[in-house]
Amino acid sequence: MDGLAMAVGAAAVYTAVGLGLLLVGFYALDLIVPGKLATRVFRDAEPGAALVTAAGALGVGLITFTTIWRNADAGFGPALLWTIVFGLVGIVMQAVALFVLDLLTPGKLGDLVCTHLPTGAMHPAAWVTSAFQLAMAGVVVASVA
Repeated sequence: MDGLAMAVGAAAVYTAVGLGLLLVGFYALDLIVPGKLATRVFRDAEPGAALVTAAGALGVGLITFTTIWRNADAGFGPALLWTIVFGLVGIVMQAVALFVLDLLTPGKLGDLVCTHLPTGAMHPAAWVTSAFQLAMAGVVVASVA
């Protein structure tokens, strides 16, 4: 029973760290997208903002999962530290990628992500931005694995 209690406790801590990393990633993205990201996604129902937010969350989740999975044998403390460090590295790398993409974009990337085309479709910049988010997460995942 002690092993079960320890495993449940570790799962609770990892889950709390994962949630914390998701929130940090959300607020990092909020600095890039104009206006309040939560308002754009949940109240205004802007599909571009939602897609980029979802891609960022998936990326952080994949980094967190891989880091826990890959380092669990090192023991709870070291694995938790690796999870926090690589989660934050992933968030920073996603933000850097979006900053660089913004430099290459005519206009402001954050504005384009939230723009609708005359047809009502979301701007293609939302897809490209989401791909950058997931690609950077993939690079971090590969560095952990």
